[in-house]
Amino acid sequence: MTSELIMIVVTGATGNVGRPLVQALVAAGEQVTAVSRGLPATAGSEGLRHRQADLTDPESLRPILDDAAALFLHDGGASAQLLSPRDIVDIAKAGGVGRIVLLSSIGVATRPQSASHGGMMRAIEEAVRQSGMDWTILRPGAFNSNAYAWVETVRAQRMVAAPFGDVGLPTIDPADIAEVAAAALHHDGHTGQVYELTGPALTTPRQRAEVIADAFGEPIRFIEQSRGEARAQMLRFMPEPIVETTLEAIGEPTPAEQRISPDVELVLGRAPRTFANWIQHNITAFR
Repeated sequence: MTSELIMIVVTGATGNVGRPLVQALVAAGEQVTAVSRGLPATAGSEGLRHRQADLTDPESLRPILDDAAALFLHDGGASAQLLSPRDIVDIAKAGGVGRIVLLSSIGVATRPQSASHGGMMRAIEEAVRQSGMDWTILRPGAFNSNAYAWVETVRAQRMVAAPFGDVGLPTIDPADIAEVAAAALHHDGHTGQVYELTGPALTTPRQRAEVIADAFGEPIRFIEQSRGEARAQMLRFMPEPIVETTLEAIGEPTPAEQRISPDVELVLGRAPRTFANWIQHNITAFR
């Protein structure tokens, strides 16, 4: 498969990676089917159609994947425990999909004992590897867009609260993940590759709060939460096993989780964007 016009199905199309991926593919002139649980309020542009489906119900994908040539498969996030990865892959293959790009997580390699990463996410990866299709696996670390969790307190109190204030991670711009995915979807040379995707430098929560303050042009207070405070907050919207794994990864990252990967630059021919770049493009969300 080369860069000729093909039908590409993007799951998780309204997410932090799916949205810029759809935009990048449409801008490149590809025919794209954007799949999400809910349909957007606006109509699709030329070359883009929207379809509603749920990865936890693989049969809902069957009519969408008929005659598709390539598939971007989101890992399912917090609902990953409910996925049927082999069913999804089998339906994709039956529909004619020849290339699949999976959004996974670096935790598959660094947290093999966790139920979410070493369990379900690894099972999704194995289903993709054994599919007989051309496959590429993307393993990003923490996202810059995790800072959206601070929007309400920044707006209301000019304050950021986070645990482990001085622990650094090489967080990545989701748009960089999307560009790597786009390259793997419509260009040869990525089959059988596992790309670990990170930003260009380690940054701490305290430093990221300072970057937001610089973009605002006014002070932002940083309050360091205890582990217990952070855990209680995260349990409001995340399953407990994922909360525990996340707290371990951001509080006591392994050397592999703090490693700055060359893979974004290898694929895209440029360095990954910084957290400051991400804030410059998204500061209006915090105002």
